[in-house]
Amino acid sequence: MKKAVTMAAILAVAGSVLAVEVGKPAPDFTGTDINGKTVKLSDYKGKLVVLESFNFGCPFCANHFKSGAMQELQADVTSKGGVWLLVNSVNPKHANYLTPEAARAQWDTLKIKATAEIADSSGKIGHLYGMRTTPHMFVIAPDGTLVYDGAIDDRASTDDDPRTAPHNYVKDAIKAVNAGQKVAVPETKPYGCSVKYAD
Repeated sequence: MKKAVTMAAILAVAGSVLAVEVGKPAPDFTGTDINGKTVKLSDYKGKLVVLESFNFGCPFCANHFKSGAMQELQADVTSKGGVWLLVNSVNPKHANYLTPEAARAQWDTLKIKATAEIADSSGKIGHLYGMRTTPHMFVIAPDGTLVYDGAIDDRASTDDDPRTAPHNYVKDAIKAVNAGQKVAVPETKPYGCSVKYAD
């Protein structure tokens, strides 16, 4: 019995790892944002979607917001009809966890320009996409295909201005999608703090 349970657990983990694959349809999900509204990925079919694993308590993630670089990129995407979803998977027992009320206050303070912030304290969406760090970025083409998975750029820093990074992979992926071209660098290793999952 114990062996069977262990094998089931291994298969479950393997399934979650394989759930996200560049070039394949991005798995659908349903979540609740910090305003209590339901967010469903499939509702955005036909639009470019960016997913960002978010935790402002992480200095790598915070640097992108303190500099204003992340908000600029978010605004560029949303102003052109795209969708940007923050996914906050910090579990309720962690010091960085924020209640919806605190998250809304943080949103206003940081002047976040995303479409919505999903309260994913259960880690369901984070695990589904294999989000490993904050930030960890995903770009989904209008046809629902995952075209990028990895770091936002090639400068893992907690203090340098992200806008000076030699390559912003997310920006490059978005530009390629909008031009109807293939993403030159579809996968990279994400950097940052580990996602503070409950398990």
